[in-house]
Amino acid sequence: MSPLVRDRYPSPELTEPVLVIGLDGWVDAGSAQTIAVKALLAAGHPTPVATFETDMLLDYRARRPTVELDAGVPSPLEWPAVELTALSDADGRHALLLHGAEPDYSWRGFVAEVIDIALAHDTREVVSLGAYPAAVPHTRPARLSGSSPSRRRIESLALDAGSIIVPSGLNVAVEEAAAGQGLPTMGLYAQVPHYASAMPYPAAASALLDGLERATGLVFGAPDLVTDAAAMNERLTGLLEAEPEHLHLVTRLEEAYDRMVTAAAEGIPSGEELAAELEQFLRDRDERN
Repeated sequence: MSPLVRDRYPSPELTEPVLVIGLDGWVDAGSAQTIAVKALLAAGHPTPVATFETDMLLDYRARRPTVELDAGVPSPLEWPAVELTALSDADGRHALLLHGAEPDYSWRGFVAEVIDIALAHDTREVVSLGAYPAAVPHTRPARLSGSSPSRRRIESLALDAGSIIVPSGLNVAVEEAAAGQGLPTMGLYAQVPHYASAMPYPAAASALLDGLERATGLVFGAPDLVTDAAAMNERLTGLLEAEPEHLHLVTRLEEAYDRMVTAAAEGIPSGEELAAELEQFLRDRDERN
């Protein structure tokens, strides 16, 4: 067994599971990914598959173990963990959930171990979850952006798809390695109102689970998320109503959101798509000349 794997448990009987990546530490605005992972674990009848050796993967100065003091008496340390867990959805379909702290070290070795375990269980595809701040209002449904080697798949799921250069998370390395093994891969990223990104935003977590269902067929019911989302949106509206200037900004965000939704429905290219097309045209023309 690899030194990066601490424990391997008896393999559960899984039928073509989806590997879902929900490691914390990269893009998790509004704690949407964290909330979604908790909902998956609560609904999915979790069974441990593997735990990883955090002494070799984590910088404990960045993710220190925690201790609870009760009248000065310390509890046992609670160490950060990196785990692979088997789940079953409401229809008996299977998933492997990679969750816990995003490793700081040995990314290539860790990715290789994850892919080996996933392939041993006949994993059929890989989907990663995340969330980022965006210029969107809390008064509209949370939208999802997507990334995938297959542009057709992004379009079929009606996901937003922009062009940007960003520092990568480890989930992207897992996706790349999985694609190298012939597995379909996809990243789902919820858009969180930038003014709400520092507080829990369950509407985005709910959108991630909906996107997971649309992409893979996995159904993990989480009715509490819908209730929590409505309560948070009501709270945000109440806070903003006390500041007319801020409420006006939300109205402008609503107008921009509605224009974007209308343009997408009518097949109108976005500003980013038009800019990319123009850039490609100029590049091709320059090469011809």
